[in-house]
Amino acid sequence: MRILLLTQVVPFPPDAGPKIKTYNVLRYLAQRHEVHLASFVRSAKEEEAAQSLASYCASVTTVPLRRSRGRDVVALGRSLATGRSFLVERDDSRAMRVAIADLLERHQFDAVHADQLTMGQFAVGLPVSLHVLDEHNAVWTIVRRAAAQEHWGPKRLLAELEWRKLRGYEGDLCRRFDDVTVVSEQDAADLAGATGAALHAEVIPIAVDTDELPFVARGPAARHVVSVATMFYPPNIEGIHWFATEVFPSIRRAVPGTEFRVVGARPPAHIQQLSGPESGIVVTGYVQDLDPILDESAVLVVPLHSGSGMRVKIVEAFSRGIPIVSTTVGVEGIDARAGEHLLVADDPRDFAAAVSRLLQDPIEAARLARAGRELVESRYDWRTALVGLDRIYSADLAGAQPGGAVLHGDDRRPLRATRP
Repeated sequence: MRILLLTQVVPFPPDAGPKIKTYNVLRYLAQRHEVHLASFVRSAKEEEAAQSLASYCASVTTVPLRRSRGRDVVALGRSLATGRSFLVERDDSRAMRVAIADLLERHQFDAVHADQLTMGQFAVGLPVSLHVLDEHNAVWTIVRRAAAQEHWGPKRLLAELEWRKLRGYEGDLCRRFDDVTVVSEQDAADLAGATGAALHAEVIPIAVDTDELPFVARGPAARHVVSVATMFYPPNIEGIHWFATEVFPSIRRAVPGTEFRVVGARPPAHIQQLSGPESGIVVTGYVQDLDPILDESAVLVVPLHSGSGMRVKIVEAFSRGIPIVSTTVGVEGIDARAGEHLLVADDPRDFAAAVSRLLQDPIEAARLARAGRELVESRYDWRTALVGLDRIYSADLAGAQPGGAVLHGDDRRPLRATRP
């Protein structure tokens, strides 16, 4: 098939969760189909990265995306005026629509694959036989959880309004696609709640390449705690601040000399200010080569209290043999069991005790690490985890009508996201 893949972020290099997911989907599809990529880019560096994907793609089209506080204010104004989600208004782009129209004039596509919610708006109504929406998260639940963390005031009110708009929009959008993919059963349930009807979504977990993430047993140098997460994502910021201020001091008292390394792009000022020799916290920002830091890490922590989808950092750490302590929210969407593959805690005292236990008990840490690696090999390697895409793209499309995914009024046909 000839597939038009629409991405919000260039999926290269695969150095963050959403990029890793999309990169593996791209190369899986490219082994079986002709893929044309259209993606937003934010810099000359991203433009160069996009062109690096030419070895997988029949063509690569990029559209500049500019964001600023002023543009966000305008998008917020449009959102309040139209009743449409701020996130969707912010990422709407006439330039992307023009680029897609140009691609449609030059190629006869069989399918469009919209990667992430805000790219769905560009796929609805395109004259192709198959429309696929790739949901990395049930986005409305992320905003709802984030709203619940805010103190009452204008920001909380806007967040409450936004998640309700998103819920309606996301549910309606799912009904307009032939196929919807999700990363977990929980996301499928949350999206079904948004659609107001049964949603038969194909569960395709985020996958990693176990060949590129070899298992490395923890050595004597591995004695620190690490977090690897994009530090401009609000749930990550909140979770890291909670761990650094309410959990890590107890760990330092129990295991003196332990450091907490916070790795991730664009940490805000209040996170950077946590760094210092007395606190034992080291905020590195973005790190191109993680290996030296991970070699010195005895435990990876995932202290999330909000969010949705699936944390690829957990799957990567499993593959590398790094023991993990996570909150319940952090491990959502992953077929891992507490006490068998990782430790799970939500209370500051329990979380500190779990981390301290793994720092002080290398035998227990090694047991968890081996179990985690076995789980990834059997469930989350990209060569096996993405076979659900074959069920979508090998379906008989003979009866489909071009543009048939556009629904009007009550003309809503069921999704075809699970097939025998």
